[in-house]
Amino acid sequence: MGIVNTTPDSFSDGGRFLGPDAAIAHGLELIAQGADIVDVGGESTRPGASPVPVEEEQRRVLPVIEALAAAGAVVSIDTIHAATARAAIAAGATIVNDVSGGLHDPDILRVAADSDATYIAMHWRGVPDPAHRRSEYADVVAEVRDDLARLAETARAAGISHERLVLDPGLGFDKTTAQGWQLLAGLPRLQELGYPVLVGVSRKRMVLETLASSSVSTAEPLAARGEVTMADRDLATAVVSALSAGVSAWGVRVHAVAPTVRALSIAEAWRTGAEQAGAERSARRARGGAADRITLTGLEVFAHHGVFDFERERGQRFLIDVELSVDLRAAAGGDDLARTVHYGELAEAIVAAVERDPVDLIETVAERVADVALGFAERAMNPAALGFAETAEARVTVHKPDAPIEASFADVSVTVVRTAGDRP
Repeated sequence: MGIVNTTPDSFSDGGRFLGPDAAIAHGLELIAQGADIVDVGGESTRPGASPVPVEEEQRRVLPVIEALAAAGAVVSIDTIHAATARAAIAAGATIVNDVSGGLHDPDILRVAADSDATYIAMHWRGVPDPAHRRSEYADVVAEVRDDLARLAETARAAGISHERLVLDPGLGFDKTTAQGWQLLAGLPRLQELGYPVLVGVSRKRMVLETLASSSVSTAEPLAARGEVTMADRDLATAVVSALSAGVSAWGVRVHAVAPTVRALSIAEAWRTGAEQAGAERSARRARGGAADRITLTGLEVFAHHGVFDFERERGQRFLIDVELSVDLRAAAGGDDLARTVHYGELAEAIVAAVERDPVDLIETVAERVADVALGFAERAMNPAALGFAETAEARVTVHKPDAPIEASFADVSVTVVRTAGDRP
């Protein structure tokens, strides 16, 4: 969502696109750069901004909306006024972006309900207070989530259908910088409400303050050198956009579309690569993965694991069996020790893993051994076979032949199977 501010006092670009021609040209430029939606606003909601009469707001935005809609753009009207929303929809807007979530002018909900427009309800407690007197939250994610749930319920009651409702956590609106980052990290909890979520962090104070407190190498903080530019903010916004896409945000509202589009394309390539790698792993597993095996059985280790205190005090025997599934063709073809598993080093590493700090469960011991074994298996795999190391598999059995069981028994054991591709 590209931002077109037709205002003289917006915090980052006020006055740049005040005239209709400049605003229309900017909107078309954002579309050419890859914006899916153009969000047109005629009243600033920055701290200290003066309210704008709806007649003036409409004078600013309606010619821009008409021209952009006529050019085929998907246009959003950024307003808190029902009358402006109604006029904007008539001019071609198909989205109403209300930063008040219907709290400033409840009639705006009816305007959206009576049209086919998508309605974006943002969390707010009023025009942002730079002193943060309204920024007290015991749990900002939980409280914003609950408030958004109430806004959604009110919007639905007004007649806005579920599929036409989007929620926005209102970053920067009576939230501190720390609270803003908590909300971004908590996006999945907000999405549990069942509605798409819009992220609007572009150029905001939370970005500025975070960049200002950062350092480059051993140099002093950026703010001390006066180097936090709008380009810096736009780059940081693009990073947030990519991370938001990674948790399936519905959209990101930005001033600079081009860097965000680039960041999103990289994020999409990453996601596609992960999906392809997962599909390839599944296919290899279906074919049986690496067919070669290296087996080490009956490795005896004395350690102090167990649920009971006396087990930890006295210690007992554990027998370890490890079977590694690896591709040994490179090792055999080149008689290359580096492309196989050094059995002695593997045994030593397993003994060290089992002997270290006591735990209650042999399941935990088996997990430790599997992690060690997979490390050896991954190093043994042919590096030229891109991704094939992820098929390395370890089957580990930990036997506890002296377990404190009153009944007569021969053995008790736990077996785990772990694949390298499943590891973090």
